[in-house]
Formats: sequence, C-alpha cells, structure tokens
Amino acid sequence: MQDVPYMGTLDWSISSRLKDVMNQFQKHLDNLQEFWSVLDDIDKSLCVVDAKQPSRASPVRRIHAANCLDRCRFIGPVPLHMNDLWRRNSKKWSKEKPFPENLECILGTELPKRTNLQAEDHHQQIECGICYAQFLPTDEELGARSGTRTHYTCENISCNKSFHSICLTDWLRSITTTRQSFDVLFGNCPYCSDPVAVKINNK
Repeated sequence: MQDVPYMGTLDWSISSRLKDVMNQFQKHLDNLQEFWSVLDDIDKSLCVVDAKQPSRASPVRRIHAANCLDRCRFIGPVPLHMNDLWRRNSKKWSKEKPFPENLECILGTELPKRTNLQAEDHHQQIECGICYAQFLPTDEELGARSGTRTHYTCENISCNKSFHSICLTDWLRSITTTRQSFDVLFGNCPYCSDPVAVKINNK
C-alpha cells in the first residue's frame, strides 16, 4: 500500500469490484503528484532538518534557514516580523517559480542550499531537542555562546538527543526534581528520562 498524507473518499457499493477501488486510489495518487513534486524540490534544493528519507505520508518539512532566521519556524509561535513579511510579500508568490524560490522571495533572504550542508561538519546538522534550532541566536547577551551549535548529547544510545547547554540548563531549572552540586545540575533527559548532568556556564 502506498504511503499518502491523507486518504480520499472511496465510493463503494454492493456492485463495486476491487478494480473500481484500485482505480479510485490510483486517481487519488495522481492528484498528489504535484504536491509530492513540491516536497521533492524542497528535499533536493534546501537544507532539510533531520533529512533522513521522509515517508510519502509526511506532509511536513522543517528547513534550516541559517542564523538570519533563527526564530523563523513553522511550528510553534511565529515572530511578528515574520508574519509581517509573509503578509507584505505573499502576493509575490508565483505558480511559475519553484517552491524554494518563492519562499526566498517572501522571506527576503537566500536560504542555505543542500550542497552547502554537505560540506559542513555533521554536528552542524543536529538541532537542539528543546529549542529545535541548530544554532543559538546571535545575541550579545549570550556572550561566547552566541551563535553556537549543540554540544551536549544524551549518553543513552537509544535517545542520543542533542541540546544547547543553556537550553538544557533552563529545562533542568524548571524541573523540581533537579539537584545542584556546586556548578553542576543533575536531572533527567527531557526525552528518555535517563540521568543528565550539565555544568552551569557563567556569561
């Protein structure tokens, strides 16, 4: 059975044959071809986060948009300036242009290409399991940690989630069972609940 993002409505009656159902399903697949072509274009052209071979049933893609758009995510709250960009530039969308080109036009920036990602260190592809960004924002308040990538990984091999130390520190501080000894916080991984320990870094 083919993976699909949603199932269409099948017309079935007492006189229907299996062939009739197969023909309806084939028509449903034909209708999805343009949608799948857009996703293929995204996968081939842009830096897709967690870019393992996605299922045809998945209609979602998260793309790496570099530090200039570190707060631009299409999951969770979207910053007001991104909403403004989208509203202001949405009329520039053209059916004649590829999806990545339209997205760059609306966001007013050039998105990293997949070929650029292949040249990067593998660790730069790992997003934080808490903030879902690969890099921390470029911000003076973060000091030396500004713009840094994830560098703490859960030791549970089955989990292996990575985090920014500042994100993990904030997470552990929000949990009542976290213990502190000198400048180290001891608690549990947000994903697998195995023990984790992170040193508190002063700015």
